[in-house]
Parts: sequence; C-alpha cells; structure tokens
Amino acid sequence: MGRKVGGSTPELRKICVVGGLVIDPPLQLSLAARRVVAYLVIKGHPVSRPVAAAELWPDVIESAARANLRRALWRLPPGWVNCVGDDLTLHVECDLAEANRASNLALNGEALTLEQIQLLSGDILPGWLDDWILLAHEGFRLLRVQALEAACRTMISKGAFALATQAGAAAFAAEPLRESAAEALIEAHLAQHNRYQAVQCFRELAKRLSLELGVDPDPSLTERLSALSLQL
Repeated sequence: MGRKVGGSTPELRKICVVGGLVIDPPLQLSLAARRVVAYLVIKGHPVSRPVAAAELWPDVIESAARANLRRALWRLPPGWVNCVGDDLTLHVECDLAEANRASNLALNGEALTLEQIQLLSGDILPGWLDDWILLAHEGFRLLRVQALEAACRTMISKGAFALATQAGAAAFAAEPLRESAAEALIEAHLAQHNRYQAVQCFRELAKRLSLELGVDPDPSLTERLSALSLQL
C-alpha cells in the first residue's frame, strides 16, 4: 500500500511546465522541491527513488542525493507525490498531459481549439539545462511541431483558416528551418487569399535556409508559388 508524502498544505494545484514552471495557484517551494515536481511531471510515470535521486543530483554521492530527495519530498504538500514501495508518482494536474492529448488529437486528424494551439506553442522548461530535461525537451518540440503542422492542414481542409494560420505560424516559429512547417503556413495564407503573407513566409524560409545551410527551398514549393505569378 502506498503512502503520500509532503508538508502541511492540502490544496490540490496544477503544475505547468510548457513555457516555464508555474504552480497554479502560486505556492512558494524550495528550488529542490520545484526540481522534483518538474522532474516527475516530465517523466509522466512512476520513478524509483534511486533513479530520481541520481538524475536530479548527478554530481553528489548516492547517499547525499537520496537525502536531498527526501528533504525535497517532505517540503511538498500532502497528496502531491504517492510512494509505492520505492516508486514515486506525482498526483497533480499538469499541462504536459493536456499538451500530449492535444498532440494526439491533431496527429489523428482532429482540429484543435485556439487554447490547444497556444498550449502547443511553447517548449517545456526553456532554459533548464539538466541532463534529464534535454532529451524530453527535444522530443516534445518535435511532437508539438508535427502536431501543429497536422492541425494546420486539417483546419485548412475544414475551412477554419484563422486557426490554421495560428497553428502553422506556431510550427514555423518553433522550427524556422522546417520546410514542411513553412509550407503548411503558406497554404493557410493562400487559403485566405493572403498572397503577401505567403510570399513573406517563403522569403523568410529562403533566407534562413541560405544562411544556415546554404541551400534553397524545395523546388516544389518554389514552383507552387511561381505558378500563382507571385514574385519571390
């Protein structure tokens, strides 16, 4: 049978990691406690105490890392973390789970709301450089960009052009060298007969590709716009 660890504040809160760590409603936590919360949100599944301690404090000896983890856990409100044997599970609402659900919807051909698009427009814990976050950061960025692209194309097909433009713009902003993201945004602009914005997007892509990679945009995209007699 598991037990709950934490301090003396019983209020259930929501933890946000997209765009930065935010606890809602606000609650003062130590740096160590904030790192434990963020770590368990990112993991999204039970993590053993030894693994959590080693990943959160890789530069200290095992006994010190485990002591740091114990102190951090006891500073959390009761009910936030459930301990079953050596496993830790976070029991709070989190925006990362919502973002993953929105991504799944988009990748399965569903339209997204503006709120879901905005949720997928940020990285997780930007500026955090811990080893345990870097891989998760890149994985989530790839997922959200793919989801935003898919949502853009889905909403173009449904005639939801304003939302399609929002999704395409968010994908292109996240990965400005990603030609498929630029193409989706260009198609959203053209669907609204906004040729100027489409050309501006193409020019921005072309400039970045030239500076970063020394290449031109894919010929098929160039031909698509040239066929509309647009000056590139």
